[in-house]
Amino acid sequence: MNDPEALATRFEEHRAHLQRVAYAVTGSRATAEDCVQEAWLRLQRVDPETVRDLRAWLTTTVGHLALDQLGSARAQRERYVGTWLPEPVVEPLPPFVATPPADPADRVTLDESLSLALLVVLERLSPAQRVAYLLHDVFGMSFDEVAGVVGRSPAAVRQLAARARKDVRERAPRATPSLHEQREVVTAFVAACGGGDLAALVSLLDPDVVMRSDGGGKVPAVRDVQRGAEQVARILLGFLRRPPLEVRPALVNGSYGIVMRDVMGAWSVTSFVVADGRVAAIDIVRNPDKLGAVR
Repeated sequence: MNDPEALATRFEEHRAHLQRVAYAVTGSRATAEDCVQEAWLRLQRVDPETVRDLRAWLTTTVGHLALDQLGSARAQRERYVGTWLPEPVVEPLPPFVATPPADPADRVTLDESLSLALLVVLERLSPAQRVAYLLHDVFGMSFDEVAGVVGRSPAAVRQLAARARKDVRERAPRATPSLHEQREVVTAFVAACGGGDLAALVSLLDPDVVMRSDGGGKVPAVRDVQRGAEQVARILLGFLRRPPLEVRPALVNGSYGIVMRDVMGAWSVTSFVVADGRVAAIDIVRNPDKLGAVR
C-alpha cells in the first residue's frame, strides 16, 4: 500500500460499505460522507505497513467518527422543530419490481438496507447501544472490534448489543414483503389518495398505522406522530386536497416508496412499512435540507 494510487483504489472499494456504516449510525448522508472523507485523510497519515486489514481499520475509524458525530447530533435533535426523521436514501427502482422476480435471489429486502422506520427505532437507543448493535448485528464485526470503537470491554459491548437487540425486536417494524408485494399495496394507496376515497384508504391502512412527517419547521408538515387508520387517512386526504404536481415511485432505504412534488413545488419522500397486505407505517420526509440529493 505504499503506492498512493493503489491505496486510493483500495479505499474506493470500501467506500460504499463505509458510507452505509456511517449513515446507519448518524441517520445523515451528509454527515456519513464527512466521516468517510475524514477516514480517508487519516488513512493517508498512517504507516501502511501497520494496517493489516484495511476494511476492518476503515470500519473501526468510521465507527469512531460516526459515534462522535452522533453525540452532537442528538443535542441538535432535542431542539428540532417537529418530528425528526433520518435523511432518506432514494434510488431508482430495480427493473424487476413491475413483475414478480422469477428467482427469489433477485429480491431486494430490508436486510440489504436500513429502513427509515428502523432508524427511528434506533434513535431510542443510547449512542453506545446503537453502535454496538449496528456494528455487531448488522455489519458483522466481532465484540472485540466493536469494543475498540465504543471504548468498552468486549463483555460490556456484548451486553450493550443484547439490550439493543431486545429493544429493536420489540419496536422494529414487522417483516416487510417483497418489493413486488409492496408495490401492489402502495400503488393502491396512491390511487385511494388521488381519488379522495376515505373508505378505500382506511381499508389499506393497518388499524394501528403510525405516520410521521418531518418538515423541520421549513415546510408544512404534521408535527406530531399520528396513529390509527381513520385519523391518518383523514389527515392525508386533507393534505392532498390540492393534487400534487408529480408522484413518482422510487426505492427509499430499500423499500418501495414515492417521491412527490406538491403544488407549491416542495418535494417530499415517503417510505412505507407494509405488513399483512396493509400499510403499517408511513414516514414522510419534507425538510428540504434532507432532500438535496433527491432534487
